[in-house]
Amino acid sequence: MTRPSLNDLTAFMAVATHRSFRRAADELGTAPSTLSHAMRGLEERLGVRLLNRTTRSVSPTEAGLELLSRLQVALTALDEALDAVTTFRGQVAGKVRINAPRVAAAALVREVLPRMAERFPDVTVDLVVEGRLVDIVSGGFDAGVRLIESIPKDMIAVPLARPIGFVCVASPAYLKRAGEPTTPDDLKHHRCIGHRTPSGKLYRWEFERAGHELTIDTDGSIILDDEGLMADAAAQGLGIAYVASWAAEVAIAEGRLRTVLSAWMHEQGPVAVYYPGHRAVPPALRAFLDVIRDVRQVNSGSSL
Repeated sequence: MTRPSLNDLTAFMAVATHRSFRRAADELGTAPSTLSHAMRGLEERLGVRLLNRTTRSVSPTEAGLELLSRLQVALTALDEALDAVTTFRGQVAGKVRINAPRVAAAALVREVLPRMAERFPDVTVDLVVEGRLVDIVSGGFDAGVRLIESIPKDMIAVPLARPIGFVCVASPAYLKRAGEPTTPDDLKHHRCIGHRTPSGKLYRWEFERAGHELTIDTDGSIILDDEGLMADAAAQGLGIAYVASWAAEVAIAEGRLRTVLSAWMHEQGPVAVYYPGHRAVPPALRAFLDVIRDVRQVNSGSSL
């Protein structure tokens, strides 16, 4: 039997993990037809079928699952060995792909990326902003950022900082004209700037006080899907907006926005960077996580 090449084994692991020639090809930077041909050659050399193929799907056979489980251990050990050697270069380099919702991405841009650029100038951070939950493995990401409660159990989570805060804001001119709400129920008599989520649904504003939770359907003539634009619209006197604190902090500091219903504001759970626990951590991702931990330690008394 001719021993398979490392490239063929890596390709098999990608196909068997993604269960898709197309997604595996995207990860490896090759064509699906090339991968399919390579897998047939691998099966011929080993003398055993590794993959079940149909016109719409591909899945590992029993032999394929056995090979996959053993390769994951072996290739992880190989990655760790190679990563250990890179420390002798004296400088970490490479690319780290991160998937994050806009709220977390804005915080990363403010706090983490400047430190990354300073400490690890040869590392490229590819930050993809996406509101919906994605499979970071099949999506080709090194890590994601989400609420800890929504992170899959087989992932390793590195908390960022304390929970991200939210605020209700409006311009002084709007509040002078329409009055200031004192309870969430008062919003029924106000123009509220709607928040469309990535799923297409309108976000229901969440409030909490002394253990009492409220969810409010708001009404208004404007609906937006970007919190920065929501804050801008509120600053223009178009109504009350419910946004992450980062989106309004500059306008609040400049007096263009005022907070309302502060005693009722609901705080989201803790946010974390998460990554697959079964893979070796690439040097670029390890550098990113080191900066995350540093930022959390420095800013432990503030939002990320």
